Amino acid sequence: MPTWKDVTRIALALPKTEVSMWYGTLGVKVAGKGFLRYRTESDGGLVVLCDLDKKAALLDSGDPAYYTTPHYDGFGSILVNLEKVKRPVLVDLITEAWRRKAPMKLLREFDAAPQPTTAKRSTRRTAAPRKRR
Repeated sequence: MPTWKDVTRIALALPKTEVSMWYGTLGVKVAGKGFLRYRTESDGGLVVLCDLDKKAALLDSGDPAYYTTPHYDGFGSILVNLEKVKRPVLVDLITEAWRRKAPMKLLREFDAAPQPTTAKRSTRRTAAPRKRR
């Protein structure tokens, strides 16, 4: 079972990340932008940024590791139960969330750097391109 310590270890292995406060609880940011947040509200969980299609697919899967609350309706994030998620899946989710918030220059550097054969590499190949606003 992954813990918050595991979450931060995974996230801090990615470039330009830091543990910081985000919406009043511990979170992880890349280049000052939050992409993970540890919920301390009554239902706990880990807030992981994702696109709405990914969120819908995870919720539709019926996997008890993923859930949402009305507060997150229409918002690109999924709540993850750390007691039920498998570590390799968590690595992929964290890496995808990091990619959503990392600056384009950092993404190019990350993609150009030699990567060990891990979930990070496979996530990079399958993640949808990030939309710029």
